[in-house]
Amino acid sequence: MNELKAIWHTARTDELPTTAEMVKLAKKFRFQKLRNKILSVLVGVGAIILMLAFYLNTPKLATSTIAGMICTVIACLVLIYTNARSMKRFIVMKDLSNKQFVDFLEQTRRNQLYYYRYTQVVGLLFSSIGLVLFMYEFVQKNTTVSAIFYTLAVLWTLFMCFYMRPRNFKKQSVKLNNMLTSLKKINDQFQ
Repeated sequence: MNELKAIWHTARTDELPTTAEMVKLAKKFRFQKLRNKILSVLVGVGAIILMLAFYLNTPKLATSTIAGMICTVIACLVLIYTNARSMKRFIVMKDLSNKQFVDFLEQTRRNQLYYYRYTQVVGLLFSSIGLVLFMYEFVQKNTTVSAIFYTLAVLWTLFMCFYMRPRNFKKQSVKLNNMLTSLKKINDQFQ
């Protein structure tokens, strides 16, 4: 027993966060995720309301404009649905043990990967198509304006797809992985 006690006292814990720091980190993580998800839902609802207001207040819209609005509404619905569904997990997450919180974070990582690979792509596809179709009626009369708009729309879509999405995903993954690593080290010490 004395040997076990000696080993326990010699274990290095300098790089591990304290219990108070971990509780603070967990609460901060929960608050930030919930806040971001609520804001995403509000942005989606706001965009749908704007689309409906535009549709109801603008007479004689072209078919392309209506199709663009429908695509944009679908993108907003995807955003609302995925964030509202995910919010439930964060609302329920109140007092979890270390093991439960590690499991929660691992599930969050799996959800994050699925969202990045599939859901975000679908949302970006619908929003890009919606933007292009929505603006067609307004830019088609002038070739220069049309060329500028479509160039900017394609550049924006490429920027979002190939720079912002991977950058944000990597940044969030690093934060999540660091938190998981710290928690797993702490859990391993208790086992």
